[in-house]
Amino acid sequence: MADASGGREAVAVAVAEGAAPPPFQYSPDNVPGADGDVDPTEITFPGCSCLTSSCMAPVCSCLHRGENYDNLHLRAADNEEYARPIFECNALCRCGESCQNRVVQRGLQLRLEVFKTAKKGWGLRTLEFIAKGRFVCEYAGEVLGFNEACRRIQAQKPQDSNYIIAVREHLHSGQVMETFVDPTYIGNVGRFLNHSCEPNLFMVPVRVDSMVPKLALFAARDIAAGEELSYDYSGRFCNSPLTSREQQTSEEDNRVRKPCYCGSRACASFLPWDGSLFSTPDKCSESSS
Repeated sequence: MADASGGREAVAVAVAEGAAPPPFQYSPDNVPGADGDVDPTEITFPGCSCLTSSCMAPVCSCLHRGENYDNLHLRAADNEEYARPIFECNALCRCGESCQNRVVQRGLQLRLEVFKTAKKGWGLRTLEFIAKGRFVCEYAGEVLGFNEACRRIQAQKPQDSNYIIAVREHLHSGQVMETFVDPTYIGNVGRFLNHSCEPNLFMVPVRVDSMVPKLALFAARDIAAGEELSYDYSGRFCNSPLTSREQQTSEEDNRVRKPCYCGSRACASFLPWDGSLFSTPDKCSESSS
């Protein structure tokens, strides 16, 4: 079982009887990777000057893009094609801990269970009802630089499970911001989430203390107690349908991709695959320079 000594989330996570997940160090929050390129614990954002118990838009500087949450639930996107930036109040803000703009940073608040699935290895399910829009958990682990993410990917054997996730955010300026998180050795309960082509969760980067985001998973619909939790590893915003370009894969790609066992009606037969992390070490170095 995981070492849960340091996690505020650990009390909310159970392990099904007879199950014994592989050991790893439990951490409810992101930690700096072994390469030391990124420090997710650094506080670089200024705090708001709100003196009320709960901040409100547009007065609060953290909410100048609008309210993020409504009674702990992510506010629905109104005909938005892409995710808008989410900034929570941070450690330097003068508002109280009960501020409604502090949700993801509070960590796991739901009762979840790690269990052994029939075909997909370990999985995660909820022991209670989860309403649509509710924050479920973070995908936390070591935050890596691009070169270290490449090195770890290339060191994997075909039978190894891959926990490294690459999140790319396309900015209005045309720049792409990349975040690589690996919970293989240090991480939280999010590492047990399986992929589904019709998932009940979706991922949103949420920033609190710095530009290094927390990879937050929210309920895409109402989820009944006992349901397995899943998200789309390809990271589609709000689980929007795949474009024809995204659906096209080469035969070479399919030879290296792992089969998908989600069992959904829309199953693509293969797990999403990011070829950029499987390039040669020289190309990895060139991409990061």
